[in-house]
Amino acid sequence: MHEVLTPEATTLDQLRRIWAEESAVTLDPVCHTHIEAAAALVAQAAAGQEAIYGVNTGFGKLASVKIAPEDTATLQRNLILSHCCGVGEPLDEATTRLMMVLKLLSLGRGASGVVMDTVRLIEGMLACGVLPVIPSQGSVGASGDLAPLAHMAATMLGEGEATFEGIRLPSAQALSRAGLAPITLGPKEGLALINGTQFSTACALVGLWGAWRNATASVVSGALSTDAIMGSTAPLQPAIHALRGQPGQIAVAAAQRALMEGSEIRESHRDGDTRVQDPYCIRCQPQVTGAAIDLLQAAARTLQIEANAVTDNPLVLVDEGLIVSGGNFHAEPVGFAADQIALALSEIGAIAQRRVALMVDPTLSFDLPPFLTPKPGLNSGLMIAEVTTAALMSENKHLANPCTTDSTPTSANQEDHVSMAAHAARRLLRMNKNLNVILGVEAICAAQGIHFRAPLQTSAPLQEVIGRLREEVPVIAEDRYLAPCIEAAARMVAEGILVRDMGLADDITGQGK
Repeated sequence: MHEVLTPEATTLDQLRRIWAEESAVTLDPVCHTHIEAAAALVAQAAAGQEAIYGVNTGFGKLASVKIAPEDTATLQRNLILSHCCGVGEPLDEATTRLMMVLKLLSLGRGASGVVMDTVRLIEGMLACGVLPVIPSQGSVGASGDLAPLAHMAATMLGEGEATFEGIRLPSAQALSRAGLAPITLGPKEGLALINGTQFSTACALVGLWGAWRNATASVVSGALSTDAIMGSTAPLQPAIHALRGQPGQIAVAAAQRALMEGSEIRESHRDGDTRVQDPYCIRCQPQVTGAAIDLLQAAARTLQIEANAVTDNPLVLVDEGLIVSGGNFHAEPVGFAADQIALALSEIGAIAQRRVALMVDPTLSFDLPPFLTPKPGLNSGLMIAEVTTAALMSENKHLANPCTTDSTPTSANQEDHVSMAAHAARRLLRMNKNLNVILGVEAICAAQGIHFRAPLQTSAPLQEVIGRLREEVPVIAEDRYLAPCIEAAARMVAEGILVRDMGLADDITGQGK
């Protein structure tokens, strides 16, 4: 597949497709004129005598050092090589591609001053699958994601390392094998490539998409749990949620009403049930999961704007004929969005874990056997699976602490307030994986609980979910090696298998953004 992207108008759905399907990407040719106009203004400035940051001066604390015209190419190359200080595990290839696409979108706005050859090389690398090796640690999220993006730019110069056809190679070899050639950077081009929020934004977007899948799965697994413990659907009545008016809450309640419609289990205890109210983890699902979904919606709006933004420095204002230093490289919006996503992930997991605890506790599960095993004592059933969810829930709570509040000065106090957006976004991968497991275990427990309600049946949609789970996780009749079952259920959550074709609204799934 090939995607033609329009800077300032690219949607999250387009970016998600590119990330998931490894699409080739080019910019809409209409933006070429703007790119060339900005490059011409930079070339004119580079030939003049006036000191302009990043064009003919040093960088950061060294901005007062004037650079001779004959040294501007060396200045840009030195900038890239000196900033290749990233450490840690390499960024995965799909997120690296996404980062490069975001850089293309930023350059395509025509305010960065790069020449078209630079844009075409990024397009060519994406088309051929030459992906720079990007160490995942080293950015504080201002002045942009300097170290990660420098490793991307180094590959464009034939330096550093890249992968091509699954093989890690010196960048010069990777480019050569793909039929591409390294470039020599002109005035300001190095700064345009490394000054920006594209690493943080790419990681945050991947975290957002994982969070949407988890939020969707939690709506379904929560409905399963409600039926497993013979919970009431009265708290899902639309009038309750309309009176509050929170959109996520309204959407979750509507989705769970539809999922549980026609359940024999639910109908069996409408009359004569001595319980007055269910615990909050059942009764307040729309209020908690819905609020988390509202946070994801807010983060999505911020990240869509950022994905289309120009975030390098200085900016080339063609209409005004100016090259002006600003602060768009500061990734505070991305850091805040990542912190919001982390809060949502933590709370979805916290309430799901309480539902797991409810189902394995015979004093609260409304006559389900202890730890959901038919022979408790001889068998421990899902006792330790619940403990695992408790461990992961607690880990996610710690990871959800805000990162953006932890600024520290860098670069000899020139860059004296930073966003920490990069690791705010990177931790979302770990949090999503933890939540995959929590929700996978919830699905196992709920399916086991519904099994014990036979001959009563759950609703048709929830039977379909259980049927998919049973393809890899059979009923637990006696103790067995459970790790593969948990791994399989977590994978089904992560890949959206359990919720596929459930007819859930876009407000729940995050589609159509």
